[in-house]
Order: sequence, then C-alpha cells, then structure tokens
Amino acid sequence: MGPLTGMTFIEMAGIGPGPFAGMLFADMGAKVISVDRSSKPGSVLPTDITRRGKHSIALNLKSAEGIEILMRLIGTADALFEGFRPGVMERLGLGPETCLERNPKLVYGRMTGWGQTGPLSQAAGHDINYISLSGVLHAIGRASERPVPPLNLVGDYGGGAMFLVAGMFAALLQAQRNGQGQVVDAAMTEGSSLLMSMFHSFLNIGGWTTQRGDNILDGAAHFYDTYETSDGGFVSIGSIEPQFYQLLIEKAGLDPDAFSDQHNKSQWADLKTQLANVIKTKTRDEWCQIMEGSDVCFAPVLDMVEAQSHAHNVARDAFIEVDGHTQPGPAPRFSATPSGVEFGMHEPGADTDVILEQLGYSDAEVLALREQGALT
Repeated sequence: MGPLTGMTFIEMAGIGPGPFAGMLFADMGAKVISVDRSSKPGSVLPTDITRRGKHSIALNLKSAEGIEILMRLIGTADALFEGFRPGVMERLGLGPETCLERNPKLVYGRMTGWGQTGPLSQAAGHDINYISLSGVLHAIGRASERPVPPLNLVGDYGGGAMFLVAGMFAALLQAQRNGQGQVVDAAMTEGSSLLMSMFHSFLNIGGWTTQRGDNILDGAAHFYDTYETSDGGFVSIGSIEPQFYQLLIEKAGLDPDAFSDQHNKSQWADLKTQLANVIKTKTRDEWCQIMEGSDVCFAPVLDMVEAQSHAHNVARDAFIEVDGHTQPGPAPRFSATPSGVEFGMHEPGADTDVILEQLGYSDAEVLALREQGALT
C-alpha cells in the first residue's frame, strides 16, 4: 500500500508540522515509528489525526539504554526527522554525525522555524513570527487594516512540513543512487519565502505593490474576493481571465458597460461595492445554482463540517472516517500504488514491545529495560 511501502521513517515526536509530515509518510505506505517521551495517559491529544498509521515507542532518552535502543532502531531505518531547537539532538547524543556513522544511508530531516544556523536560530518562535520575517504576513489582509494570520498553514505546514517532505524525498532518491545519506535543513522562514516566488516576480516587473489590499490576488480586485450572500453565507469569486470575467458579468446580471474595464484599479473599489450589492440579493445556495460548476471560477465558502458533505468532496472521497472520526483523506493520488490509512491513532508507547522484539531484544531484556527506566 503506497509508494513508500518497505521504507522506515523515525519521527522524533513533537507537535504541529513534524507529526503532519510523518502522517504524510505513513499515508504513502512508510512504516513510521514515533519516538514518544511518555506513554502516560493524556500525553497526546485523544483524537490526534496526525498519529494515524504510525507505530509508537516510548523511550527515556536521558538514559544510555534508551539512547542505545534508538540507535539500534536508526540502524534499520531509511530516514529520521526531528523538529527540536538546534543543538537538542546533539546534546542527546543523536546528532547527524553520530546517526550517519551508525547508518551511512540515513536521511536526517531537521525542521525549525529559523533554520539550523543564523542569529535567530536559537530563539523561540511560532508560525506567525516566521512568516513575518519572510514577508508573507505583511501581504495578507485588508487595506488599512492589520495583517491577518492565515491560521498556521503557511509557515508550519506549507513552508515547513511540505518542504521537509520534498527535501527528504530528494535525499532518499540520492541515497538510493550512491548509498550516502545527508541532512535536510528545512526552515519555515525560507520555505514560506519560497512560496512567495510568484509575487516576487510580479514585484520585480512592477505588477505588485507592497501595500496590503492593493493587488489582484489580495482582495483589492472586485473579481477576486469573497462576498456575503442574503442568508449570511459567503461565496468566492476568482474570475481573473477575460472569458471567465465575461461569464461572471452574464451570470450575475451585471451592467456590461459599467464592468467593461476589468483591470482599471481606480474602478475596483466602486465595482466591488456594486458586485457586493448584487451578490447580497440571493442566498448562497441560489448562487450555487447559478454559478457552481461553470467557468466563472466560483465556489461557496464552506466551513470544515460543510466541506465534508459537498458533492464534489464526497465523489472523490476527500474525507474519510477512521476510528469513528471524520478527517481529510490521503493526498496526492497515485495510480499504481494508492495511499491509504492502514490503522488509526496508536497511543504513545503502544508498540514498544513489538518494536523491541523486532530489534532482537528478548523478553528478559525488555523487562530489564523497564526496570532501568529506559522505557517510559
């Protein structure tokens, strides 16, 4: 099941983007072993979707025995990834040099906000801080208003987890070719900055300004924004191309003359008011009947629960149920080796004994490890 079947990834348990990356690896068929700090009840969320498909071992990494267990596990793995502050793994005796000495083919993924080096590398931070430094947050929000945090999707997940995954995949391909592992340093500041590449292109040719709410894709344009409907719902319109814009005019019943000069920025504010007034005359469902599925580039703005039952998402099984909990299904799709969720969330430490047995530890040795405090 999945294109990564047969590969083993070690995840140093954390929160947010690291576990999300691990979930992607597991969905694609890899055996992902989460190294947890504690198996005590309440140490993780009771319904943590990002733990689906993962095995778990709970180790005391402050003990020499716990470190040796992990090193033996590293010797059997294809990759390891961690999201600690720079230097933490080294202080545990688990830095890249040590791990690559044990397993020269190991791909060692490191994900942080600021990166492994630089003047801010040791500072604490969160998504909102990383995308502030990369120029992303400044660009998001309405004109004359404060920047709006886009949840923690751009830094943690887009600029962090997805770049970690891409980097580790590339390094794994190289390791298969020449037998040499390497370190992947994924910094959320740099990943989120790279996500802005198109806007830097626009900026370089004078097609974008650094003023928030003044550009074609940031809510300034009347043909690329959200609008409230008569029942308090919202719809999104993205009629950028001229043929799509003409269809918007037709289906919304707009005045063709008044809306003829699509890219005249001086008219955007007035045209937005006119379009808003028209959209406010019908319910969200009524606009769906008129525009959804057409080339207007239209969609209703659904909340997370509504999205689960939309006909398009249902047809593609975009949401699945695992252990009684509805959640997003694996993506992307593979034609020959489809991804899937083998099992739901395992509690921390649930697979400790099985993993130790697979590493060659006897029952007596496992008992001794528990008595020594190597297992938590």
